[in-house]
Amino acid sequence: MEYEIIHLPKEEWKDTIIPIGYKSDKYYDVLVNKTSKGFTIEIEKKDFVEPVTHTPEEYDFPDKLYKEHRENAYAWGVLVNDELVAAIETDQELWSNRLRITELWVSEKFQKQGIGHTLIEMTKEQARRERRRAIILETQSCNVNAIDFYQHEGFSLIGMDTCCYKNNDLQRKEVRLEFGWFPEEKKKLKREEIEIRTETKEDWYSVELMTQHAFWNKHHLGCDEHYLVHKLRQDEDYLPELSRIALMDGIVIGCIMYSKAYVVDGAVTHEVLTFGPLCVEPKWQGCGVGELLLRETMNIAANKGFKGIVIFGEPDYYPRIGFKTCDNFNITTADGKNFDAFMGIELIEDGLKSTKGKFYESKVFENLPTEEVEEHNKKFPQLRKLKFPGQWD
Repeated sequence: MEYEIIHLPKEEWKDTIIPIGYKSDKYYDVLVNKTSKGFTIEIEKKDFVEPVTHTPEEYDFPDKLYKEHRENAYAWGVLVNDELVAAIETDQELWSNRLRITELWVSEKFQKQGIGHTLIEMTKEQARRERRRAIILETQSCNVNAIDFYQHEGFSLIGMDTCCYKNNDLQRKEVRLEFGWFPEEKKKLKREEIEIRTETKEDWYSVELMTQHAFWNKHHLGCDEHYLVHKLRQDEDYLPELSRIALMDGIVIGCIMYSKAYVVDGAVTHEVLTFGPLCVEPKWQGCGVGELLLRETMNIAANKGFKGIVIFGEPDYYPRIGFKTCDNFNITTADGKNFDAFMGIELIEDGLKSTKGKFYESKVFENLPTEEVEEHNKKFPQLRKLKFPGQWD
């Protein structure tokens, strides 16, 4: 059965008790030995003489969502008939650029149905979006089921605290263990490792599917950029001769779509370029695919005599490729504004400095009707709509 996972807002769920409990007939025995050369640590799974049970009622400080000291906490959960049956909470450890899982719980009745795995996958997606270097969490050496689950999810032991709960944690066989998960390190791809070419009609579905993956939940719930790609191909300003897709082993992993745009200064209209979307399949993000697409197509556009490019884009990304805010070129938005995300780059010397005025792009970039987007979504596998921390605030 598929369960809907929703964000649990702090204002509604603060101090909600999470009834975490477990029963175990095994434990990981932690032995710390001092030697002449330092210390040795042994951790071995063993059987309890009698099973150990821990219940929420025995703790002086029960697990709760959004505890006061968790300044950057964010929680998701599963509701069945308005009852919370599963939850995960993360807290951004900003000083170390790590993401900590502070709570993870699935009601016993709903365990072994993949809910815990899905919640962990969402946390991994959060870590990737925030570019965290690791996800960390705490469990106890006697909670064998949890330890085995975390290892199955790709976590490994990174540390321990032998007196976290009481001074005799070693003797009680309840040692705090820290586990960590580390995102795969991305290798920058070289131009010869990928295929970059113009799009064919046979590529259309794959390009739109990749675009959907790249933008899903990025700027709002779901996305409409894949529908924009669909509509853009039919627009009179679209420039297929400049647009390109990137492929790895025959699979579409990125695209850049160009169209004509205009800078208007009274009765004078200057033709410039804009592009969008420029996107990469999430698996290949961080590998330099977008930059390869952009640099190659900029060279093509320059050779065709285009003056420059004006975009609305991410101010943390484009300046390192040479883009500058449009106030450097005396270009404003249609309503006379300038801001960090409004940028341009010259393809020929002084190509934009001689082009002042207000920027206009094709009407296809205006708000796309929601009902049309939802209808278009039916052509693709269903994806979960979720808000991640810090989005759209």
